[in-house]
Amino acid sequence: MNILEKIIAHKEKEVARRKELFPVKLLEESIYFPSRIVSLKKYLLRKDKHGIIAEIKRKSPSKGVINSHVSVEKISIGYMQAGASALSVLTDTEFFGGKNEDLITARKYNFCPILRKDFTINEYQIVEAKSIGADAILLIAGVLKPNKLKSLAKFAKSLHLEVLMEVHNEDELLRSLCDDLDLVGVNNRDLTTFVVDINNSIKLSELIPDKFVKVSESGISQPENIINLKRYGFQGFLIGESFMANSRPHKTCLDFIHQLSQMDKNLSEKAQL
Repeated sequence: MNILEKIIAHKEKEVARRKELFPVKLLEESIYFPSRIVSLKKYLLRKDKHGIIAEIKRKSPSKGVINSHVSVEKISIGYMQAGASALSVLTDTEFFGGKNEDLITARKYNFCPILRKDFTINEYQIVEAKSIGADAILLIAGVLKPNKLKSLAKFAKSLHLEVLMEVHNEDELLRSLCDDLDLVGVNNRDLTTFVVDINNSIKLSELIPDKFVKVSESGISQPENIINLKRYGFQGFLIGESFMANSRPHKTCLDFIHQLSQMDKNLSEKAQL
């Protein structure tokens, strides 16, 4: 089994346990369940922002521990004050060191779109996402058969959640596109080998229909990366490790956005000459 297969095998057991401990009826009683979502799609398209989805991520299977001293309250507030468009919160415990409580904390202290980053494989997890205050869920085309992905996307829309579909190659993209998606993300990291190549986004950009917000994920470490990706129609940029690898992720995010703003300003001035 490769690491992705191990994650999904573990997730199936984990979800089965959670169903017994926290039945759907209980999840539906959450104070967040009836709340209206904050649109990730709309926030990424705002002209006063740069489309950055800033991620809270403690560890990963490829890098091990990235940041063991995580204050979700401090980092999430700091990200938004720095000018991020949205938050991404890892809730997988076994492989990424996250938990549902992390997203609940982020929701408590921030009015912004929050993406629940996890390996969603059935409807229960979508109900769970709504119950902890998420606005959007992630569906990974590489681990879901097309019919299952489309069914989950439709179910998510029935709960008024937005859907980000993540793909790694052309085959995953073309077989899984459907009307119930809001955003299509290209993961520049191969989840089987963990090799990162930002050109993966560029290669797939023209195949993503314009009605979906295009998101580039992983490997974005320099403001120049975003300037380049925007030329190919990308409007969202998910950044985790580049921020989280520092002792003050929110400060790194602030510096990054400041540099990006300056570069945008310089490009705009040159265009007017």
